[in-house]
Formats: sequence, structure tokens, C-alpha cells
Amino acid sequence: MNLGGSAKVANDQRRFFQWSEWCAAILNGILGASNVILADAVLPFIFSQWKVRLITNSAFLMRKPSLLIIFLTVFIDLVGFGLIFPLLPIYSQNFGASGFMIGAIIAVYSLMQFIFAPIWGRLSDRIGRRPILLISTGCASISYMIFAFGSGMEGSVALWVILISRLFAGICGANISVAQAYIADITPPEKRSARMGLIGMAFGLGFVFGPALGGFSIKWFGLMGPGWVAAVLTGLNFLWVAFMLPESWKPSTEPVMPRPRLAQFTHTMSNPTMGLLIGIFFLATFCFASFETTIGLLVSKNFNLEISTGKGAETIAYLISYCAILGALVQGGAIGKLVKKMGEPKLIASSLIIAAVGMALIPYLHTWGFLLIGLGVFSIGSQLTRPPVFGMISMLTSANEQGTTMGVAQSIGSLARILGPMFAAMTFEKHPSFPYLVCAALSFMTGVLAWRLLKRPVHASEQAV
Repeated sequence: MNLGGSAKVANDQRRFFQWSEWCAAILNGILGASNVILADAVLPFIFSQWKVRLITNSAFLMRKPSLLIIFLTVFIDLVGFGLIFPLLPIYSQNFGASGFMIGAIIAVYSLMQFIFAPIWGRLSDRIGRRPILLISTGCASISYMIFAFGSGMEGSVALWVILISRLFAGICGANISVAQAYIADITPPEKRSARMGLIGMAFGLGFVFGPALGGFSIKWFGLMGPGWVAAVLTGLNFLWVAFMLPESWKPSTEPVMPRPRLAQFTHTMSNPTMGLLIGIFFLATFCFASFETTIGLLVSKNFNLEISTGKGAETIAYLISYCAILGALVQGGAIGKLVKKMGEPKLIASSLIIAAVGMALIPYLHTWGFLLIGLGVFSIGSQLTRPPVFGMISMLTSANEQGTTMGVAQSIGSLARILGPMFAAMTFEKHPSFPYLVCAALSFMTGVLAWRLLKRPVHASEQAV
């Protein structure tokens, strides 16, 4: 009889009962009388069902590392990021938001990820992945509660509260580096590129469902709806992490050397192959952010759509959803087979060249059929880049610095998500094709460079950063 295991299960049961009572009390206090059905009926039912499952099937606490929970964590991060896009016209109309304030509300999320991705990653190398995921998902739920309250206010006060909530959410959303480190912890090197594709798939699906969920929740629950829906989702994600996700990190006999931020960036980039891989990730993210910023404007110009009308905006939403779903399917299904057939270096190089071809064609496609083909080529190429890049990064990194290195890479990607839209908006004003042609040229040249210089790394036990 495993007395130690039984004691652990009993302890986890007691912890869960306490957490469920605290969560119910907090949510009841927040929701109050305006949401009687949710507060007094739905939540108690959910918690009671969890208790029943815990008592009747305690074996689920003897858990193994779960890719599903990591997938859901990243997915919900991206749902939260995209949730606000349907609200931007409302902010402008109802709250009198300037273009600068709307840009700040969008950009502050990526700015916080740029700052905090290395911090979360480095901290996870010292205390473990699970505590960081718990802190970040729990605080994310609070950030969306703040967002909901802000959406129910008026004028400039509402805008500042919303901006603060987005800042807070960006800090929490920087946990993607920790999620990637978790995958690297539990995956053998030869399978890492395929499993990193799950992160990309979560990105794509989150980008689709975020704006859609924002639109539906406004319709069903009013302006505060998106914030409350996101708060509930991230709260449920916190409970999944708390009670279903084990720790993947194992303390190393080799301590993680603390370094200042700039010194850590320099150390990570000092390996030429690592520097090239992170540079490729920056470029791929920069090009995709430029595409996201201008595709609505480009299509409305080329096809004479009235973007201010519901029909024009709906058409753009369908096109973006088409790209995101296609990219998610590629990353979720094709990556493993392609890595086995081509290897990571050749797949990275090929994906950059494919993306360059698609991006160069898009501005000149004036029929819907050809546009869908061009968007498909670009989406497939751009989404094939990320998984093998992070697979190679993880193979080049020692086990005790996975979180730190992933954090540096994600920070560089966040910088690209800040600079890309600025570049695209300015060059689009000069000529609509400029951002596409420049990004296509950069992507093509980088693809050729990757084909010549990239080689599959040896395992970290033989070569470590």
C-alpha cells in the first residue's frame, strides 16, 4: 500500500476544497446580485462536480505532464490578446479615445511581454515552471476583471483603467516562454519541433477565437461581457494548472548563473547559430505583424470594401480567420512529418521563401480566388517557421537555462510585434505594396541565408549555451 501517495491525495483534496470555497466566495462577492444565476447556481454546481470527481477518482491526482494544459494556457493568453479588437471602434466612439490611446492599449500588451518574458523564463529556471504558470494565470484573471470594470466606466477614466488592465495582462501573458520551456522539459530533442507546433497552433486558434469571443460576449452581456468571459476562462485555466499540472522542471546540480538583462541577451546571442535563429524569429514575427496591421486596409482598397460597414469588417474578419485556421492546421498536423523528411534547417529556410512568395503576391491579387491562394501560401510559409526555430533553440540550450533562453527569444518576438505595425503603417501610407515587398525581400534573403548557414544542432549535453 502506498501510504505516501494516499497522504498526498488526501492533502490535495483538502487544498482543492479550500480553493473551491475561496474562489466561490470571491466570485460571489464580485458578481453580486446582478449575476444571481451565475453566482448562486452555476458556480456551486461546478465546484460540487469537481469535488465528486476528486473523491470518486482520486487517481487523477497522480498526474503526468500534460501538453493539453500548456496548449490551453497559450490559447487563452491569445484569446485575451485578441478579445479587445472588436471593442476598439467602441472605445473611439463612446469614450472619445484618440488614435494614440488606442495604439497604446494595443501596444502595451506586447511591450510588457518584451520586458517580462525573460524575467518569467529566468525565474522558472530557478523555482520551477508550475509556480510561474500559477502566478501568471491567476493574475491574468484579475487583469480581466479590471478590464471588465473599466469597460463599464465612462470617458478618460475608463480608458486609463483599460490601459492599466492591458498592461497587467501583458505581464501575465509573457508566460509563453515558460510554456515552451515546459514542453522542452518533457520532450526528447528529436520531437521538440513537432511539439512546439502546438504553441503555434494555440496562437492561431487563439487569434481566431479571441475577436470572435469578444464580439459575441458584447452581444450577450454588454460592454463588460468580454472582460468577465476572459476572467472566467483564465480562472478555469488557473484551476487546471493548480490541480492537474505537475512540475516538469528538475533542479540541476549546475546552478543558473544570474545575469543582468543586457548581459543575458548578449550571452544568449553569443552562439552564432542561436543568434541566427532568434534573428529569424524576429524577422518572421515582424513580417507577420506587418501583414496583420495592413491586410484589412489593403483588401478594402483593392476590392472597394467599405470597412466602416458591418459587411466590410465581416469580410476582413473571415479572411484573417481563414489565415489563422490554415496556419493552426499546418502547425498542429504537418510539422512532425516535415521535420522528419527535411530536418529543421531546411524546413526553416523553405518556410521563409514560401512566405516571401506569398507576401510579394498579395498586393497584386484583385480577384477573391487568387487572393485566397496568395493568403494561403503566405499563411503556410509563415506558420511553418516558428516550431522548428524553437525546436532548434531548445536543442541548443542546456536543461537549466531553457526558460531563460525561451524568454529572451520571446522578448525579441514581442519587440517585433511593436516595431512591425509601426513600420507597416508608415510605409503603407507611402504606397500600399511597400510593406509587403520589403518584408518579402527580407524573408527571401533570410531564407537563402538560413539554407546556407543553418545546421541541425547537437543535443545540449554535447553543446550548450
